[in-house]
Amino acid sequence: VSSRLIRKEFVTEVARFYSKPVFWTGAYFVASCGGVTVEELKKYVEQQATPRL
Repeated sequence: VSSRLIRKEFVTEVARFYSKPVFWTGAYFVASCGGVTVEELKKYVEQQATPRL
């Protein structure tokens, strides 16, 4: 809903920077990492694929 409302209010500004009909992707973020060491978490993040532009 946020993307739709922003695009509706700021048509010209948004069109200059975003060619796709959405701001966000299906990606997600998990704030909890209980039981995992910082080293394991860092390794996991570093091994994630980078998004294609």
